[in-house]
Amino acid sequence: MSDAAAFASGKDHRDENFPVASRLVRRELRPAILAFYRFARAADDVADHETAEPSAKLAALDRLEAGLAGHAGAAEGAALREALQARGLSDRHALDLLVAFRRDVTQRRYGDWSELMDYCRYSAAPVGRFVLDLHGEPRSLWPVNDALCAALQVINHVQDCAKDWRALDRVYLPQDMLAGQGVTVEALGASHAAPGLRSVIVALARRTGGLLAEARPFAGGIADRRLALEVGVIQSLAESLALRLTRRDPLSERVHHRGIEAAGLALRGVLRVAGQRTRRLLAPGRAGLQGGRG
Repeated sequence: MSDAAAFASGKDHRDENFPVASRLVRRELRPAILAFYRFARAADDVADHETAEPSAKLAALDRLEAGLAGHAGAAEGAALREALQARGLSDRHALDLLVAFRRDVTQRRYGDWSELMDYCRYSAAPVGRFVLDLHGEPRSLWPVNDALCAALQVINHVQDCAKDWRALDRVYLPQDMLAGQGVTVEALGASHAAPGLRSVIVALARRTGGLLAEARPFAGGIADRRLALEVGVIQSLAESLALRLTRRDPLSERVHHRGIEAAGLALRGVLRVAGQRTRRLLAPGRAGLQGGRG
């Protein structure tokens, strides 16, 4: 049995909280993004498997890396290697992702915010950096990309905090924040968040709001018009979810957007970025600047 069959969760890019290779992205670039996604999905499924032994998980991640390097290994690694070579891109971002997934196998607690941000540097930032490289965007955008990607990661962690603890004994909520409220990880097993845990969740949501504030200029700095619109959509969805986490208990309430809600927020993000780009183009002395590609 292949690793894909043995570890597969059944999820694909349509099941994610945020768009992956949506129709906003240029058609010719979507296959490479999907190859990167399938590699990341395969690694995530390995790391998050509820019953596999750590040694088996690490071996499966090694096979993904082997395929990426052109050796006998996992098909998802080989497919991504082919996509990268076709575009003249490095495997650096995929290798960074594997650092995070190996950490998921071996590390179950995060001491403080800075430790969590270091994890996000490997688990989230490489995805956005890859997409920027694929579009030929400058590395000067990496800091705002990293802020947005870290925010998306923390939102996912907080939404799924109870499930991660129950299924994997994995807790991304910083231990110093829990201890500061007199909360132990067992509080994640309750049907509702106790006041101390709720305080931690709200504090994390607000810190995530700070990351999103840092990321707000991101879409405006992207030359590719279609990618800028996609980033605007993601920013809009993330800002809504971060706000919801200050108001809703992820242990007992729905935080994820319903389809109609997501569509409305996506439209809001598109209109915001499109309006900004139009105003910039029409501004005196700025005509033609950052006119965009695609």
